[in-house]
Amino acid sequence: MIRAALILAFSVCAMACSDQTSGQEELQVTQDVAAPDYTPKPYVQIEHPEWTRDAVIYQINTRQFTPEGSFKAAQAQLPRLAQMGIDIVWLMPIHPIGEVERKGELGSPYAVKDYRAVNPEFGTLEDLKAFVDAAHALDMHVILDWVANHTAWDNHLVTEHPEWYERDLRGELEPTPWVNWSDIIDLDYSQAGLRKYMTDSMRYWVEDVGVDGFRADVAGLVPLDFWETVRTELDKIKPVFMLAEYEQRDVHAKAFDATYAWGWKETMQKIAHGDADASAFEWYYFENQGLWPDDAYRMLYTSNHDQNSWDEAAPIMYGDAYENAIVLSFLSEGIPLIYNGQEAFNERMLAFFERDPIAWQAHEIANLFKRLIDLKTEQTALHNGKSGARMVGLRHNNKSQIFAFIRRNEASRVIGIFNMSAEAAKVEIEDAIMPGLYKDAFSGEFVEVANGQEWSLEPWRNRVLIGVEMQ
Repeated sequence: MIRAALILAFSVCAMACSDQTSGQEELQVTQDVAAPDYTPKPYVQIEHPEWTRDAVIYQINTRQFTPEGSFKAAQAQLPRLAQMGIDIVWLMPIHPIGEVERKGELGSPYAVKDYRAVNPEFGTLEDLKAFVDAAHALDMHVILDWVANHTAWDNHLVTEHPEWYERDLRGELEPTPWVNWSDIIDLDYSQAGLRKYMTDSMRYWVEDVGVDGFRADVAGLVPLDFWETVRTELDKIKPVFMLAEYEQRDVHAKAFDATYAWGWKETMQKIAHGDADASAFEWYYFENQGLWPDDAYRMLYTSNHDQNSWDEAAPIMYGDAYENAIVLSFLSEGIPLIYNGQEAFNERMLAFFERDPIAWQAHEIANLFKRLIDLKTEQTALHNGKSGARMVGLRHNNKSQIFAFIRRNEASRVIGIFNMSAEAAKVEIEDAIMPGLYKDAFSGEFVEVANGQEWSLEPWRNRVLIGVEMQ
């Protein structure tokens, strides 16, 4: 009995103590939960320069852009680019090119011999400064192609700082493994001295020459924390624009304004070649809106130096789908790129290691680019990142042929309807967010859009409609 009473008393005490302890623990847990700051923060923590919000990029391959292949000759074309509405001019690498293991007669601009000098093939440092100043006078900005991952074999750093380079198992300098980049050798970003040298070099071009940012070649091969440090240092000088040749979300947080949308390009090419239908874009935009931050700029392009040199010239690559591809690259979520020669309907693959100037000609496609740039500037729904409006797919009955969407905010409405097939298409679009009065972006015709309306589109044609006030 005594033992039982003791056990009972112990149990009652234990329960009481447990209740008291539980209350204390609950209070502590509540306090712990409340302690952190659960306020949502923007994923993109960098501040995009204001001049990028409706920007269009134009890439210049200096070697091929003019018959002279020089900065001076390219400068003479800047008023034409400004008239087109170009905001950002991207110059391919402007540095001296290595001679050891050089490819072709003139070599690759991406085999850099000296990060703080200018390739005499293009002119002098003063010529480059004059180019930058002229662009600024026309309200354009200039970014340089920066090759941080590797150098030419005869870059002066090889002898001055051999410890800054990767080595293979034999202890020898190492070209980038597994690919035929035999004219370059890889740098080692575990070296603090290399990081400081590279950052200081980029600061020089912004601070002393006046450039407005960089396109980072193979950015994903260089540690992200390096780029984050660079961005912080450059923004101390002035707001810069940073474009990464990379397709990865997290680089947008603290380093890059824009990244390549390779997925968009590959989807468009598959559709153009008949390897996918219009519904493939629904999967691309599912990923784009689900995985990427709203304020990330994803660069959309139908041509660039890699595609033109190694795959095919854009008019040949896309065939009859070319106009659809161009128009969608401007209407879509993303920052559009025009590669030099596209406005002349360049149908040639330009040699990469030799002089092979563009054969310039007047072509109606230049008017298309001009109209699309004007449209992007005028319609705030088409602006870049969170300054614009998200695309919302329109509900319709022909997913295999038709890709249709609306971008709408308080100030602007834009509808895009694309026949992404080689056959004529009919489609009924029934969506309550669509009806209203619109103007055709190309013909200027006013169109009253009703719910459930049927649309007919010829093969590879589109309708772009701009919302207007009800008359």
